[in-house]
Amino acid sequence: MPRPELEQKPYFLHSNSLGHLEGLTFTDASTSQTALTFFGGIPYALPPVAQYRFRAPRRLPGDFRYGTKASPGRYNRVAGVCPQPGWLGPPDEKLWDENCLFLNVYIPSGEAPSGGWPVFFYIHGGFLQWGAPNFDPVKMAPLLNSAFKAIIVAPAYRLNAFGFISSKELELEAQENGEPVGNQGFWDQRLALEWVAEHISEFGGNLDEITVGGYSAGSHSTFQQLAHELYFVPDHKAIIKRAIMWSNSPGVQPRTTAQHQAQFDELLTTLDIPLALLPHEKLQRLRALPPRDIIAAQDSLQISEFRACSDGTFISKSLVHSINTGDFARRMKRRGIKLLNGECRDEHALYAAWRPPVTSTYDAVKLRLCADYPPEVVSKLMSFYCGDKKSLPHGARDWQDAFGRLYANMQVHSLERGFHEASDRGGLRYGEDVFRYRFDWRTSGCNLPTDWGVTHSSDMEIWLWGIDSKDGLTKEEKMLLRPWNEAFAKFVKGEKMPDLWRTKDVKQMVRLKEDGESDVWVDDRWDEGVQCWSAVNASKGGFLNWVRSRL
Repeated sequence: MPRPELEQKPYFLHSNSLGHLEGLTFTDASTSQTALTFFGGIPYALPPVAQYRFRAPRRLPGDFRYGTKASPGRYNRVAGVCPQPGWLGPPDEKLWDENCLFLNVYIPSGEAPSGGWPVFFYIHGGFLQWGAPNFDPVKMAPLLNSAFKAIIVAPAYRLNAFGFISSKELELEAQENGEPVGNQGFWDQRLALEWVAEHISEFGGNLDEITVGGYSAGSHSTFQQLAHELYFVPDHKAIIKRAIMWSNSPGVQPRTTAQHQAQFDELLTTLDIPLALLPHEKLQRLRALPPRDIIAAQDSLQISEFRACSDGTFISKSLVHSINTGDFARRMKRRGIKLLNGECRDEHALYAAWRPPVTSTYDAVKLRLCADYPPEVVSKLMSFYCGDKKSLPHGARDWQDAFGRLYANMQVHSLERGFHEASDRGGLRYGEDVFRYRFDWRTSGCNLPTDWGVTHSSDMEIWLWGIDSKDGLTKEEKMLLRPWNEAFAKFVKGEKMPDLWRTKDVKQMVRLKEDGESDVWVDDRWDEGVQCWSAVNASKGGFLNWVRSRL
């Protein structure tokens, strides 16, 4: 059925700490009832442009105000997005803005509960290379008028080279400025999260009930935000109460700054910037280029994917080891942090479409995966799945299909299972502290190719209540999915999860079956996933280190 027609009118927020902001209220034209309130494009940091390109984000001044009573700041548009490559087509530059550190706020209608609305801090996905936080408020209205009643805050952050470049030249500059190097996009997310903790009460939110979550790269970002809090933020400054990781995992230990150097040098060479220049001259040339040139160059790089850096400041240099020893899980348990994590059955179909190998061969697949992961990790992965004979992995039709499956195993299927095995050993209780799920079903309005099956991101229609389809969920789909919607709502509110979700074993997952029925499924990919994790993420010392961690 068609979506209800919503009328919009200005909404004014008057705050001592923020100043005066103009947003929008959306009202159902047929009932005159308020559907939601929206503020879009609110800056949370100073512009990361000119000499601040590739550097850590900068806080807004303490006396910064968004507007005055006589001239309120107008925040009724979506956030600008970081310059980025296209997805399944050429890039759309209409919303590009290198000054992209903005966020959107979606507020439910009605009276907030005592203490304020719970808050869902949503980090968008896109392989850390592309994506945007700009959900249409009209399409967000059904979710905010379902059992899910929470404020949603969605930040834009820097992506690709703008958000995840690292090198010795940037490291030297960062040391001179007293700043961290690399992981600029993660630092952006963190600054946005701190902005929320400081200001969300002005929008009716409860700063003590903040859930951080995201899809795909947003899910991986959620893990890194959680890990950062557990290892670098003291208890009294911690913000995250719960975490939602939709279709992604902790991955592997990221490259160091030294390991990122080859990518930096390749980018400069592609942009005709001589490597013989002095460090500050290289950075000056790189910062003088228009964003379009930097984006175009990335498509031709062999190391095309700009990703996280094990810097020892945002990301612990022994993060994966901490997971393996159970220390990560014990820190989660001590802080009382809950986790929701799971997957779609056919994740690989979409993964196969992102910058696929140039040829359908073993060597081409290996080379392409080295754009995402350290070469030594890729060698272990290929050995695990292909063996000494370099055979096609089980179930793969050809090497292009194998690429999607291997990529999905690294991003989702296998490494999430290894993480859960270590977390179970570390003392997290499944069905109480951690909740796992699996989708074998997709909505009728999902706009991904039908032959991709229940693939990566197809469940966004479920979690966000028909967000991407033209007419939203059907009446029948809402009935079928109501238990999932209610479970999502309870998790974000910090309430006890429904009985179905209170599983008894780490291998059990709540599943939405092909016929639309829900059940508890015993994970049939468990052994493969745990063994793959061990192959690519085994800590030096292995079993001995694990024994020592238990003493």
